Amino acid sequence: MNFRTQVELPEKEAEIRHSDRIMLFGSCFTENIGNMLLTNKFRCDVNPFGILYNPLSVVEALWQILSYQTYMEEDLFYAAGNWHSWMHHSSFSSASVASCLDSINRRLTQASTELPRLDWLIVTWGTAFAYRLKEKMTVVGNCHKQPDRLFSRQLLSVEDVVTEWDCLLVELRKLNPALKILFTVSPIRHAKDGMHGNQISKSTLLLAIDELCRRWSNCYYFPSYEIMMDELRDYRFYADDMLHPSPMAIAYIWECFNKTYFSKETNQIMNEWEEIRKGLNHKPFDAESETYRKFLTQIVLKIGQLKEKFPYFELQKELEQCQARLKI
Repeated sequence: MNFRTQVELPEKEAEIRHSDRIMLFGSCFTENIGNMLLTNKFRCDVNPFGILYNPLSVVEALWQILSYQTYMEEDLFYAAGNWHSWMHHSSFSSASVASCLDSINRRLTQASTELPRLDWLIVTWGTAFAYRLKEKMTVVGNCHKQPDRLFSRQLLSVEDVVTEWDCLLVELRKLNPALKILFTVSPIRHAKDGMHGNQISKSTLLLAIDELCRRWSNCYYFPSYEIMMDELRDYRFYADDMLHPSPMAIAYIWECFNKTYFSKETNQIMNEWEEIRKGLNHKPFDAESETYRKFLTQIVLKIGQLKEKFPYFELQKELEQCQARLKI
């Protein structure tokens, strides 16, 4: 007997190689997948603006990266003891103007440099509701808990999303013709919109992605939303707030992602790295023993071998960590 409905995964229409350059944008779910990629030593930049929820905020972020925008003090606002940007997550906020601008512009410069060289852009949309700052009528990425009266709330239509993304994709393809784009819809439910409102929102996102994938080559969709809603529908797969996926659910969706986009070679590279990572995290009974020194020496050799086989691997920090323990 089968006690669940299994979601059909996309056929292997495209491959994400371990050496690919990847940039991720979007909601909390982007952070989940991005952290898994980083843990497995993929070359990726996760959310250069911090978490963004709606398609138009992601569009604005990418336009700013395309235009090599630099933030100045007049682009920030001051509230509750910190300087903030309407387009950035609060992780960029700071009590110091200089510190806030430095963190924003450093990530912008890095993203602008990487964008022409990217192999993949992975975008996760969380909601079709967008907030506009009334003073400028521009879409914001983050309201920073400011009064509701400052904003107008809008449910984007499929046409709104597709029109904005069409314009953006024209420029992205001019800059980087080989760029592949993978869309997902976050399985996190936005309860503040009401359960019906959340479904309307998610439906809008799904329809917009479907239309964009029809219009544009090298655009793909991964069904993370469907996996959570249909395959993992039991509340045991949710976190304590009953809205976010649990660690078990995230691990399962990652497994599905792996099956869909990673080759045997990529998995072999990940396995080799995982062996080294576990060794680095090992806590010895006696850190001064000869046995532990030999163990660390083997890790240094494995790091060297991995770096020799795959020169793109960034392993300097791990190598220095081992050498410090060996007191080399």
